[in-house]
Amino acid sequence: MPIAATLSLYISRVFVLAVLAMLAGLSALVGLFDFIELLRRSATRPEATFGIVTTIAALRLPWVSMQILPFAVLLGGILAFWRLTRSSELVVARAAGVSAWQFLAAPVLCAMALGALATGAVSPLSAVMRARAEAMDITYLRGGGGPLTLAGGQLWLRQADRELDPQGVAILHAARVSVENGRIEAEQMSVFRLDSQDRLLERVETPHATLGLQGWDLNDARTVKPGQLPGPPALRRLPSDLTVDRVQESFAPPDTLSFWALPGFIKLLDRSGFSSIRHRLHFQSLLALPLLAGTMSLLSAGFSMRQTRRGGVAQMIGSGVAAGFALFVVSKVAEEFGQSGAVPPVLAAWAPAVSGLMLSVALLLHLEDG
Repeated sequence: MPIAATLSLYISRVFVLAVLAMLAGLSALVGLFDFIELLRRSATRPEATFGIVTTIAALRLPWVSMQILPFAVLLGGILAFWRLTRSSELVVARAAGVSAWQFLAAPVLCAMALGALATGAVSPLSAVMRARAEAMDITYLRGGGGPLTLAGGQLWLRQADRELDPQGVAILHAARVSVENGRIEAEQMSVFRLDSQDRLLERVETPHATLGLQGWDLNDARTVKPGQLPGPPALRRLPSDLTVDRVQESFAPPDTLSFWALPGFIKLLDRSGFSSIRHRLHFQSLLALPLLAGTMSLLSAGFSMRQTRRGGVAQMIGSGVAAGFALFVVSKVAEEFGQSGAVPPVLAAWAPAVSGLMLSVALLLHLEDG
């Protein structure tokens, strides 16, 4: 139907412009508060100049926009549909026989396209800029140290070890770890080399180890094998597919990694013995972002397409905003359960979007057919 197609394009244009305007306004507002907080933290740091603080705040803006995109879709959708309802354009369209599902299909697809664009294109850019912002934050505002200072600088690793057994693994533990000149320096490291049946093949003790491009260089390493005396100190090399950046990234926030790099990095974490729950949850949340954006667009339509002559428009719009924030609370609670391991990451990431979709569809069914 040409009329329905033209109407859908018109509604989509109004909807997208309102969402983009709301996204820009909310991003600027949140970015301003973030900038003020950075200024407060830099008050006791003479090396953190105004330019550095401004750079950190600017580098965080794409990440901020990613976080508030669902709320921009909700608030922009409420504004757009309320404006169309107030001008009676939607009333005329429905009186002409155009179903709400027909003219809402295009805005929902636009919202999902915005979510997909954010996941596939904005997320890699956001990850790079957020990683740079985190590095500058650590250097100028936190006093250095980096993510490896967590847990007292200790490090546990599990990696593939095919030198002694094709299916073997090596478990590494270092008492103190630091990053110097682009290399990881470990002290008092123990290496337990196991076969495919988890039987100990040998244990290597070294006072100092370095992770370079070719693997771990173990200095003055003593090798102990079952039923044998310890060997003399010697320099040994343990091959590893880990790098300094990968070890640091495993401690860094998951949103400093690109969406496209997350699947491979999750597999690396599983092979190395790191917990990948946070990264799995973040990856699933990015996958669910298009559905969440579409859900927010339906939710905004359900709460803002009420006819003005019935009254109670402000209450309906307020209810829509409250429902959106309730969905945000539910998503944060599900995220906490997911990070604790009580709920699978897939369920924690997708459940809020699916439940919100069911709520919005039920509301629209009541509004359109009830």
